Amino acid sequence: MSKRIAQDMAYRQSLMKYAENYGVSRASRKYNKSRSYICFWKTRWDGTAVSLACRSRRPHSHPNQHTQAELKLIRDMRRRNPELGMVELWHRLRLRGYTRCPESLFRVMRKLGQAEKKPVYKPKPYEQITYPGQRVPVDVKVVPRCCIANPELRLYQYTAIDEFTRLRFLAAYPEQSTYSSADFLKKLRKWYACRGIRVECVQTGNGFEFTNRFSNSKRHLPTLFEAAAAKPGIRHKLIRPYTPRHNGKAERSHREDQKRFYSCHNFYSLYDFAKQLAVHNRRSINFPMRPLHWLSPIDFTVQYV
Repeated sequence: MSKRIAQDMAYRQSLMKYAENYGVSRASRKYNKSRSYICFWKTRWDGTAVSLACRSRRPHSHPNQHTQAELKLIRDMRRRNPELGMVELWHRLRLRGYTRCPESLFRVMRKLGQAEKKPVYKPKPYEQITYPGQRVPVDVKVVPRCCIANPELRLYQYTAIDEFTRLRFLAAYPEQSTYSSADFLKKLRKWYACRGIRVECVQTGNGFEFTNRFSNSKRHLPTLFEAAAAKPGIRHKLIRPYTPRHNGKAERSHREDQKRFYSCHNFYSLYDFAKQLAVHNRRSINFPMRPLHWLSPIDFTVQYV
């Protein structure tokens, strides 16, 4: 019971006690309430504040509600066909004279407790990273068109971020393809190795620039990115489809890039974009972060390695 409801009940109880001692007319003048209002609550009052609570105003019936014959037809059909989907069940009911729409059928079945229940998604426990290079999420950000001076130019930012140290590596490319992804993988291995980190696993989405998992004709053929990862023994982990939050650190870093970099920069060529992106990357890895106890990723990496 909320605080507001309790206050209303206490107010009505004081009104009822005053009306009982001094009469309805005097209580009406003192509390500035009509006589009909006081008489209405007086018929409900039994001496307790609970009896003065507002009751539900939901109607007991509706002129267009399901008839008992329709409810019996729905129960019998569901009992005989417990595995039918909602649309197929509605179609079979229509063949037997049911005239309601599917939405009405779903509402009444939910009221009867016979509607389909979606399985509750239980996320897997998060795998805590214990050392640098254990897992490096990789993602691609499309450079906003408003930042590009040439309307025919397309630019893409490839991002790799070590989950343990938050050390990021960014690279600029003119296309989003498996060739660009394979080239980026080679560069990030070399870049992390220069800082004492050996990449053991890369985590990506399910785009065609990373995998042929959802391809109709090339499903069993490895992409250039997968071949480049398998050659040095790097494990390639795919996130759950249509679940970008599983690559949350890369997505979060893209949001910071949009706020700190793309909202205030323009690019005139691929070379110009790559040059400005390198400056932004150096600045970002020297920026203090709360998960690292207010150390910058580069300082945290040096301290750990």
